[in-house]
Amino acid sequence: MSGRVVFSHATAAHIHGFYLPSRLATDLTLHVATAAPGYRPRTRGVRGHLMPEGRVELATVDDLVTTAPLDTWCMLASSLSLDQTVVIADQLMERQHPVATLAELSRAARAHTGRHGAKQLRAALPLARARTDSPKETELRLVIVRAGLPEPLINHPVLNRFGVELRLGDLVYPQLRVLVEYDGWRHRDDSRQFERDIDRLSEAVEDGWYVVRIHKGMLGANAQVAVHHVRAALLAQGWRP
Repeated sequence: MSGRVVFSHATAAHIHGFYLPSRLATDLTLHVATAAPGYRPRTRGVRGHLMPEGRVELATVDDLVTTAPLDTWCMLASSLSLDQTVVIADQLMERQHPVATLAELSRAARAHTGRHGAKQLRAALPLARARTDSPKETELRLVIVRAGLPEPLINHPVLNRFGVELRLGDLVYPQLRVLVEYDGWRHRDDSRQFERDIDRLSEAVEDGWYVVRIHKGMLGANAQVAVHHVRAALLAQGWRP
């Protein structure tokens, strides 16, 4: 690769650690981009892209030069579904290590106007939310909202009746005291953390919270199962459609 060629699209997304759908996560094609047509690679296993001169920011990760995270998200949008585009937008604004704000995502999407994926980006922005911890939290939130249920708060403190924080909840309805947890087996290998999670969920239940636990089998084609459990919890706690 010459100095005028950088990693882009799905390859840059891999380098940045984006949550990718399996078809992209397992694709071994190398995606590279250049602003100079004469430097566009044409060889087996490599897909070359043209990028507009001076309109794409670059980043260096472990000595690899790539398109910057926001530009990578924009470039990748045409290869993603709407929900997958939202998942990565949420990841860019994640709770623990955010790299962008919603305002920055909006500016990046506007700068991408007229290029492939621009319509997808515009549709994704109103659905994107900050403070997520996992792609399944985003997927579950989208399922809940599309079913016509109220939108939950993301990684919101769960308080007992004395105002003491019991834990951060994945998806929380504080007024109705409903906690929706995605069981991603994150701490099953850490027995102490897993035991603490169980204890805190038990405390929440004892304090009057309705806890709904969702696992992978309740999403995708079986999303109606997750919706049913969340709706039942909200109705039990006094919500009225």
